[in-house]
Amino acid sequence: MTTADHLRLIDGMRSQEFPTERVRSGSGVSGPGYHTVSLLMDGELLDEEHADGDVDGDEAWRREHRAQCLAEHDALLTLLTLRWGEPSPISLWSAHERMMAGEDIPEPWADPVASCEYLQLWRVEERWIALALHLEEEGTGCELIVLVTETDPP
Repeated sequence: MTTADHLRLIDGMRSQEFPTERVRSGSGVSGPGYHTVSLLMDGELLDEEHADGDVDGDEAWRREHRAQCLAEHDALLTLLTLRWGEPSPISLWSAHERMMAGEDIPEPWADPVASCEYLQLWRVEERWIALALHLEEEGTGCELIVLVTETDPP
C-alpha cells in the first residue's frame, strides 16, 4: 500500500461505526469503541516474497522492510500533522509497567502498550487517532500500527 492508501484507510477508520463485538478483518481488529490496523507488519510479505528459505535474503528483506516502515511512519506523521496539528507524543512506559504489575489496560490500548515505547496521538472530533511504531530491540522487526478510538489513553 502507498502512503495515500494508508491515509484513505485512516479516514475510513475515522468514519466507520464501531462494532458491538470484537471482529478481526485483514490486518486489523475492531471492537466496541475502536478500530486498529497494522499498516506494515514484519513477516507479512516475507512468506509470500521469500518462500525459498533464503535466510540471508530474508535478513536483507527485513532490513529493507524496517527502513520502509520507518519511512512510512515519518511520512504519515508529517501528513497527519499537516491535517490535525502537532500530535501529543505519548510514552507508554508507565502504562507498560502498570500492565506488567497486573493492571488491566483497556482495548485498543493493550497491544500498543505491550509492544511499543511511544505513540503519536491526536484528538479529532471526539475520537483519538494514534500512530504507533513497534521496533524490535534486537533484530530488524518493525510494525506500524494505527488506532482510532473513543477510549481515552491509559
